[in-house]
Amino acid sequence: MPRSNKSSAFTTSGDDGKPFGPPLIGALLRMPWDAVQQHMLTRLHGSGFADFDAAYLTVFQYPGPQGARPSELAARLRVSKQALNYLLGELERLGYLERRADPDDLRSKRIALTPRGSAAVGVIREAVGEVETAWARQLGPGRFDDLRNLLIELNGVT
Repeated sequence: MPRSNKSSAFTTSGDDGKPFGPPLIGALLRMPWDAVQQHMLTRLHGSGFADFDAAYLTVFQYPGPQGARPSELAARLRVSKQALNYLLGELERLGYLERRADPDDLRSKRIALTPRGSAAVGVIREAVGEVETAWARQLGPGRFDDLRNLLIELNGVT
């Protein structure tokens, strides 16, 4: 059934540069994620990881790269093998991880965090914990717990 542009969230704007309508769920999920990423980077840079680029956060997404084969990690992150290998090369060069021979298949590699990489993960987790604390203060503990539980449900996390 066709929608009228006047009442739809998908309305188009003129050349005035204004948004197409109110933010949809994708934007409403992205905006807090952007804030979390910025806080992680600020904390990383302030903790001695000034060379840690925003693009590297992709590799460190939960549950992290530890023990994964690069091809498996690329599929999980939904990036090309080439793009992931570039990021892994940079992270390896900076001392955050290593690609080691897979003991189960010597033709493959597995990712291993270095002590520097593990320390960066610690800072990332602390930073996210700080954001959670701030949001719980802002929303109130009950509403924050509701938000967290709804996100767990939507993501099928047990």
